[in-house]
Amino acid sequence: MSPDHPTGDAFVASLRRRRRPGEAAILTALFICGFLSVATTLGILYELGSESLLFFQDPEVSLVEFISTTVWQPQAGSFGIWPLILSTVYIAVIALAVAVPMGLASAIYLAEYAGERTRAILKPVLEVLVGIPTVVYGFFALTFMTPLLRNMLGSEVVEFFNIASAGVVVGILITPLISSLSEDALRAVPDSLRQAAYALGASKMEVALRITVPAALSGIGASIVIAMSRAVGETMVVALAAGAAPRNFTLGEDPLFGYILNPFVPGEAMTGHIVRVASGDLSYNTIDYNSIFAIGLTLFFMTLGLNMLSRWLVAKYRQDYG
Repeated sequence: MSPDHPTGDAFVASLRRRRRPGEAAILTALFICGFLSVATTLGILYELGSESLLFFQDPEVSLVEFISTTVWQPQAGSFGIWPLILSTVYIAVIALAVAVPMGLASAIYLAEYAGERTRAILKPVLEVLVGIPTVVYGFFALTFMTPLLRNMLGSEVVEFFNIASAGVVVGILITPLISSLSEDALRAVPDSLRQAAYALGASKMEVALRITVPAALSGIGASIVIAMSRAVGETMVVALAAGAAPRNFTLGEDPLFGYILNPFVPGEAMTGHIVRVASGDLSYNTIDYNSIFAIGLTLFFMTLGLNMLSRWLVAKYRQDYG
């Protein structure tokens, strides 16, 4: 190295002083994208909040009634959000019951058992499901899953619009999300853990279920929570297959398992109600119209809470193998 060439700290300082127009442009573009993302989120929150304020300022509505009562009948002046929330959560729970076993099993197979050629074929095929428009899933639920359930259990048990059909199809929709994110978490586990388990005489299944899956638990848990957030926010499948009848009930009077938890009868979810009202003939700034913004704000906070939960799971159960 020539005597004129800087060394040590002087060399590092010279690198920092050097102008890099390409890197500066990339950093500026990343900052702009981040700023626009935050600004868009704040803009959505502002619009939902301002429109929801018009709803709660109406003399027929109160915030206490909105969050504490269990009857949603706008025509009768009843605005209890819980029937819509319960249907939304019920669909998401059924979806997770379908998607978690399928998604996790496929992730374990792709990460631990499948060869590179098999993985290169199966993973894109599985992820094709993500690119299918959700309205197609909605018609699939309506024309295939519902008739299938009615043929299996009887048309007197399964109504034409029902939560079970919507939940199963939403589960199929979110399966690739759980599979892809879980597989990435499983493949991020260091191979040294697997080799150590094999050296102790563990079988391939024991390594997958007792070593790899626990080591990737933070990523798997986050994928499940994110998938639930996706299921809660799903619109077209719910709007087409679940029905448009809120499951109103009165605490202490209605049989909980006889109607509220029956998956084979209609149940209007939050997203389905928003679609039905927004696509109707309601006038702007009416109480029914403004109610969809209050529902949207509630849905926003639900999905925000689920996303925060996924970040907490990743931070709490992340294992550092460095």
